Amino acid sequence: MSNKNKNRSGIVYSTNPDFKPQQEETQQETLPPSQQDLRVLRDSKQRGGKTVTLIRGFVGSEDDLEKLTKLLKTKCGTGGSTKDGEIIIQGDKREQVMEILLKEGYRAKKAGG
Repeated sequence: MSNKNKNRSGIVYSTNPDFKPQQEETQQETLPPSQQDLRVLRDSKQRGGKTVTLIRGFVGSEDDLEKLTKLLKTKCGTGGSTKDGEIIIQGDKREQVMEILLKEGYRAKKAGG
């Protein structure tokens, strides 16, 4: 979905005086670590040849995703960010990220080549 259509509800205008637009609930319930099914992969596509480690499959709120990202960045000693529900860690840190996630109780698998 493109960014320009992200905040549209589908109703443009209503003549009904009692109309109240429905608010979508975007806050998602965070699953416990033992129920998370994370995929850890290495990627360098469209990054100018720089290698990054991606963590996909996190189910939960943005705050919890940010907390996990901060934990991984701190323990790996490198930079990173979150984007589109994925955690991006700079560098090829797959082994280190796998160890950290397993110690924290997450179910994680290596994906990709």
